[in-house]
Amino acid sequence: MHIVYASDGKAGHRSQAVGLFKAMQRQYTDEVTFEEVNIQDLPIFSLLMGMLIKSFRGFSKQPDYIFGVGSHTQLRVVLLGKIYRQAKTVILMKPNYPFTWFDHVIIPEHDGIAENGNVILTQGALNPIINEQRHVPNRILIALGGSSKRHQWNEEKVLHSLKNIVDNNLQAEFILTTSRRTPSEFLTHLKLESFAENLNIFPVEETPQGWIFEEMQKAEAVWVTEDSVSMIFEALTAGCRVGVIEIDRLKQDRITKSIDQMIEKKVISKTESNADLPQAQTFKEAERVATYLLAK
Repeated sequence: MHIVYASDGKAGHRSQAVGLFKAMQRQYTDEVTFEEVNIQDLPIFSLLMGMLIKSFRGFSKQPDYIFGVGSHTQLRVVLLGKIYRQAKTVILMKPNYPFTWFDHVIIPEHDGIAENGNVILTQGALNPIINEQRHVPNRILIALGGSSKRHQWNEEKVLHSLKNIVDNNLQAEFILTTSRRTPSEFLTHLKLESFAENLNIFPVEETPQGWIFEEMQKAEAVWVTEDSVSMIFEALTAGCRVGVIEIDRLKQDRITKSIDQMIEKKVISKTESNADLPQAQTFKEAERVATYLLAK
C-alpha cells in the first residue's frame, strides 16, 4: 500500500498525516509506504494536464491513498483523486469544498460538523503518538504556549500557576519548555522567581524535533497552557495525566467550549496538584480512524 501526502510544509499538519500513516502501517499486514510531496511540486496546471493523460510523473509509484491537511492542499488532493481513480482521497480538516469531493473527511468534533456520510469525527487532531508505557512517577512536563486568536498571554497569571504547581508537587521533577508563541522575555522573568530553581528549563529553540513527544512518554503528568489545544490531545494520547494552565480568553468559541467540556467530564483539570489530576485516559484516535479506513 502506498500513501501520498500533499504537504504544505507545516509541522502541525504533517503530524496529523504521519499519525494516520503510522496507525495504518501498524494495522496493515503488508508493507505501507509514505511519500511526502510538497505542494510546490504539485502545480495546479500540471495536475489538470495529468487529468487528461491519467498520469502524473511526480510520484515514485501509484498511490492507494492521497492525504491532505491544510487549505492549500485541498484542490490538489481533489485533482490527484481524478488522476488516480483507484486511490482514496482523505482530507484531514473541515474542507472549503463540498465534502463529497473527497472519499473521507476527518474533522475534529469541536468543529461542530455532524458525523454522517463520509465524515469521521475525532477528539482533537490526529497525531503520531502512542502510549509507550514509560511514564516515570512524579516526573512533570510543563508546556507553555502564548497568545493566539482566542487567547491573550497573561504573564502574571502564568507565573502564579507555575508557582502553585511547584509548591503543590514538592517531590516532583519538573521539565519546562516553551513554544514559538511564548513571549521572548518570559523566561528571563521566570528565572527571577525563587521557585524557578526547581525547574529544568528547555527553551523551544534549543529542543530538537521530536523532543517534546519523547518527554511526554516519560512524564507522569503534563500541564499545558489552554491555548495549546493540540498539545493537550498529544499529552492525552501519550497516556499522561493532563492539567491546563489558564490564560486570558479573548473570545468563546467551539475550541474553548471543548476545553471546558473536557474539564467538566474530568478528562483534564485546572487543579495544580498531580494527586488531584484525572487518571490517564486511553486516547487512540489515529488507530480508530486507521481501522475504519482499512475496513473500507
